[in-house]
Amino acid sequence: MSEAVVVDTNVPIVANGGAAQASDRCVENCIGALERVVTGGRIVIDDDWRILREYTRHLSQKGQQGVGGYFLKWVLQNRANQRRCELVHITPVDGGGENYAEFPQDPDLKAFDPSDRKFAAVAIASLHGPMVLNATDTHWWQYRSPLRHHGIRVEFLCPELMQE
Repeated sequence: MSEAVVVDTNVPIVANGGAAQASDRCVENCIGALERVVTGGRIVIDDDWRILREYTRHLSQKGQQGVGGYFLKWVLQNRANQRRCELVHITPVDGGGENYAEFPQDPDLKAFDPSDRKFAAVAIASLHGPMVLNATDTHWWQYRSPLRHHGIRVEFLCPELMQE
């Protein structure tokens, strides 16, 4: 995988076996996706630790807890490596909450999960047009059309969990 990706926190959580609704196949898909990032991909994160803070709240920084923990350790070690990690700036609005200038001001996205707007904003701000990797969050599926309209591509690693 040489393509740049934005990784929603649910992917390493599922890779660690931390999502009850995830099937064995879903877990395997998440593990495979993270292994591709670590062995030859590029991750895109924000330059102000918003995504990393979320990762560290849910994953061990010591590389423990399975593939998800190893992934976090890899991201922390490669954060300054421009070949493996693209750091992008996103601009908080409305007092620094979960809204970003880079996130589309589209009425069709008004109810999109505020805690995941940082991932979408990072994807838009990136120079590499990254895919957003998602495992279990169904709102990415629900809003896939307006997200796509704004150039945000999402790979659904657990399509069996996505519903209208």
